[in-house]
Amino acid sequence: MHDFKEVIFMKSLFSMFRKSGEEFQNIRSLTVTAIFIAISMVIEKFTINLPFAKVNFAFLAIAVIGMLTGPVMGFVAGMICDIVGFLVNPTGAFMPVFTLIAGLQGLIYGILLYRKQEHFCIGKLSESISLSIRAVIARILDVIFINLLLNTYFTVKLGFIPDKTFTMVLQGKLVKNLLEFVVDIPLLVLLLPAVILIYRRTITQRSA
Repeated sequence: MHDFKEVIFMKSLFSMFRKSGEEFQNIRSLTVTAIFIAISMVIEKFTINLPFAKVNFAFLAIAVIGMLTGPVMGFVAGMICDIVGFLVNPTGAFMPVFTLIAGLQGLIYGILLYRKQEHFCIGKLSESISLSIRAVIARILDVIFINLLLNTYFTVKLGFIPDKTFTMVLQGKLVKNLLEFVVDIPLLVLLLPAVILIYRRTITQRSA
């Protein structure tokens, strides 16, 4: 029984990645992705730089891309955002590893949120709770694995921060992310249903 569930899960995951890959052939998906990449760049302009971290809400645009186009497009969009962000506002040397990490952010949101808009019913409590829970889980994984672990590890590993300050930097980032989390979650929970509603109305109007 356990093996059967694993097979079903793997098939479902494979199907998700395949469908997300097909989004590259969809003009609407490419347009939406380009729009939210541009929005992400605008949000990045309002980044608050701290000694060991930076505060911005560009992840919201990546979350929307992941929800509407899936993990494959989300991964690529995350990398594009990092590359374009560096070209527009270069700070130090370009590090491909951070581009890959940025792609993983889109991958996380894509896996947890993709295609949820197709079944989401505005005003239905159970659907709102389900979407909210997935959004919260995605943000938690993003914060833990991307912000706290991978970014911090490679920042130290590549010599941007001395090894002896690793613990101090990690503690600082932990406090910063906990404070941000209080704002991030309400924004994410409110934004995603609003995007779904606007997205559906746009599709309906163009189909009419």
